Formats: sequence, C-alpha cells, structure tokens
Amino acid sequence: MNTRTPSNDSPLITFIGGGNMASAIIGGLLRQGHPPARLQVVEPWDEQRSRLAQQFPGVALHPAAGPGLKASDMVVWAVKPQTFREAALASAAHLQGALHLSVAAGITTDSMTAWLGTGRIVRAMPNTPALVGLGMTGLFARDDAGDDDRTLVEQVVRTTGELAWVPVEQDLDAVTALSGSGPAYVFYFLEAMRDAGENMGLSPELALQLATGTFIGAATLARRSDDPPQILRERVTSKGGTTFAAITTLQAAQVKESFEMALEAARRRAEELGREYGG
Repeated sequence: MNTRTPSNDSPLITFIGGGNMASAIIGGLLRQGHPPARLQVVEPWDEQRSRLAQQFPGVALHPAAGPGLKASDMVVWAVKPQTFREAALASAAHLQGALHLSVAAGITTDSMTAWLGTGRIVRAMPNTPALVGLGMTGLFARDDAGDDDRTLVEQVVRTTGELAWVPVEQDLDAVTALSGSGPAYVFYFLEAMRDAGENMGLSPELALQLATGTFIGAATLARRSDDPPQILRERVTSKGGTTFAAITTLQAAQVKESFEMALEAARRRAEELGREYGG
C-alpha cells in the first residue's frame, strides 16, 4: 500500500549515490520533463557533487543523508553493493514512507527490508547503455510494492531504455549475468574484431567502424525478425563459404561453450555478492 501521494504532480526522487547509473536516470528524467527541483542526490564525494552540479543545474545535492530527505516519494539506491548496508542504515530514519528502487547488484530485498524497515522495494538490474537511452533493465518487485509503485518505477526506468519484469528475485542474478554485464561482452568482441581487422591490414578506426556497424545492424535485424538467432546465423553461413570457415573455427575452439561458462560465472558472482554484503 502506498503511504505517500507524490506532491506537486512530479514525485520527489532522491538518489543515494551519484555515479554513472544515477546520472543516466537523472538525465533521462530531465529529458522527459521532470523538474530538476523534484530531484536530489546524496553524494559524499566533493568532486562528484561538483560534476553533478555542472551536469544537472537545479538538482539538489547533499553530502550526507539528513532531514531534507523526509519528503522523498521514491529513493533510488545507486550505491556499490559493499557500501549499501552502511548507506541504508545511515539514511533509513529519513526515508520512512518512500518507495525504494535499488540498482545495486546482488543485494537482496530481504537485506534491504531489514536495513530500511520497509518492504516497498523494487530491485533493478540496468546496464550501461542506459547512459545513451538504450538500456535494458530487469526488475523484481516485492509484494509490498503495489501497482502504483510498479507504475512509477516503470516511468522512471523507461527514461533510460527498455525493461522486463521477472517473477522470482533469484532470476535477477541471471539478468545480471546476461544483460547487466552484457555490454562488456559486446565490447570484448568489438575489441577482438577491431584487432583482427588491424592484423588483416585495415586501420583500427575503419575496423572498429565496420565491427560496430555490424553489431548494430545484426542486433536490429534480430529484434525485428520473427526467426531465432540460429536461423538468422544459418542464413549467412553457406557451406564452404567465408562465414562457414569462421563459424567452424569458433566451434572447434568451443567458443559458445566457453561463453556460456563465462555467463554462469557472472551469475554465481551476483549470487555471492548478496551473501557477502547482505548481512
């Protein structure tokens, strides 16, 4: 059940932590017309507060939690897993009645409920393309977060890209492995394609342009097509052709199996973070 009705039409949203993900969400909200005066950030680092002040004029900035947070309709937890508990315990008394949205990897809603004294919590696993409005965010809501809460979360998250709800909180560990860490895998392959192109005589700039354009085009085709990736791949892979030579080399090196093992390692690490820092 909601305990506070957002005032002045736009909800007052407080960010605990002012790093890249907080900046992505703040930027998205401002582009959608959210008044800067209805946003505030608690960021202890002086240098980071100065950067935020230049980037987002009109957004209130605080070095620490205090009574000024009491009017918050929503709190976005954009802190590292290892600092979440300390930040939550320092802020909880000033945040009674707010909806909580966490973007911290691994930290469970059970831990957050114990620290914050409320179950109105939604966990989110975004990714860095949110910085350019093309993020992919997985979401899980506790039962105490009602329909209005979920709607508000969706409105906030959609400013950074797309979203998908999961029915079980444990699924967020898989989301973390797949899309949360996923941009790094893409950059890893772009790196390899750039280096391969350079080794074959292309300039690094041209090789990266070709690789990046190919990823964008292939991903767009996959999204718009009704066919699964396997079928799309097979259509490009004529037996005895150039693509066939590349794919069979990858298969011989068990790249797919290694990639699946890598994602499972990421999932396990997300699970471990919850155990390590959720006490």
